[in-house]
Amino acid sequence: MSGVYLAGVGLACVLGRDMQDVLAALRRGGVPPTLVAVTDDVHWPVYTLPSQEGDWKQRLCDTVRSVVAQTGEWGDRTAPLFVASSSLDIGFMEQAVQDLRLGGDLQDFAEVVAGALDWQGPVFTVSTACTSALNAVLAACDLIRGGDSDEALVIGAELGNRFTVAGFGAMQLLAPDSTQPFGAARQGLVLGEAVAALRLRAELARWQLAGGANVVDGRNPSGTEASAVLAMCRGALAQSGLRPEDIDLIKVQAAGSPVNDAIEVEALRQVFDPLPPLVSLKSAIGHTLGAAGAAELALLVGCIEGGVWPAIDYPLDEALNITLGEQPPQVLRNILLNVVGFGGGHTSLVLRDCERA
Repeated sequence: MSGVYLAGVGLACVLGRDMQDVLAALRRGGVPPTLVAVTDDVHWPVYTLPSQEGDWKQRLCDTVRSVVAQTGEWGDRTAPLFVASSSLDIGFMEQAVQDLRLGGDLQDFAEVVAGALDWQGPVFTVSTACTSALNAVLAACDLIRGGDSDEALVIGAELGNRFTVAGFGAMQLLAPDSTQPFGAARQGLVLGEAVAALRLRAELARWQLAGGANVVDGRNPSGTEASAVLAMCRGALAQSGLRPEDIDLIKVQAAGSPVNDAIEVEALRQVFDPLPPLVSLKSAIGHTLGAAGAAELALLVGCIEGGVWPAIDYPLDEALNITLGEQPPQVLRNILLNVVGFGGGHTSLVLRDCERA
């Protein structure tokens, strides 16, 4: 069984179109969301990508090429490509005068992404709501660990569309202004756009993808289930050969939901005693849905390597009895990344810093 390592990351989000700009924006305190019109009278804040010329499809292709270029030079493009998204090409459908693909194939979106890269290898679509990108990472890891491939590319992509914003707004899940994970005045989530790329290899590198787990519990299709949080954390630890006390940092889901944030904290306390340091990234880039696992993994690696940490400029909920660190822990070897999504998906990934392990 081969180890799996992170050989390169790329990210475009509200903070910038490459990691250098992203980290610079974080140092300045971040970028506020933009009001997006669902109808003439209904607007919701969204952490949108920086403005770019071209129609929806052209912006997607240009952004994908730019983000993948950040992961390094790809001479051979025959490796497996995993494209993860929850909204897929809904934004394109909204703008098309007549789109005959409304009854088309789920693979259409991934084929557009692959075409933009002139990708020659097998192409997979992963669409499991908000856990899409992290599930794509787990699938790619399985291929590499099993010896079926030496490397793989995972792309998480969520581009602007009114349909998704309208749907979350209709379910009363959106905050009216900003997202406040674990905040005392949290009112819901704020959506975000992002395209992220992760280059995975069997070749040794600093960051190892040590293990992970995906647990589906549909009893609460739009919420967090405590038992599933326990199961995903314990499953990821077991595959990584770690104990709870070996985890030095948890990247929490914490989307700003008054109920789900509290459930997540209480469930984590049943696995970890005491809780390790916590970090939340959604106050910086929003909830990027199907791209979240890739976007937040890329951003977290960028923050650690770049010496930048997301600031928390709002009071936390004292009832939760937690803190969000203002800087990385001094000891940082094993990191647990958690993502929870619609349909009962709960996914965890262990990231190990081989330079410190």
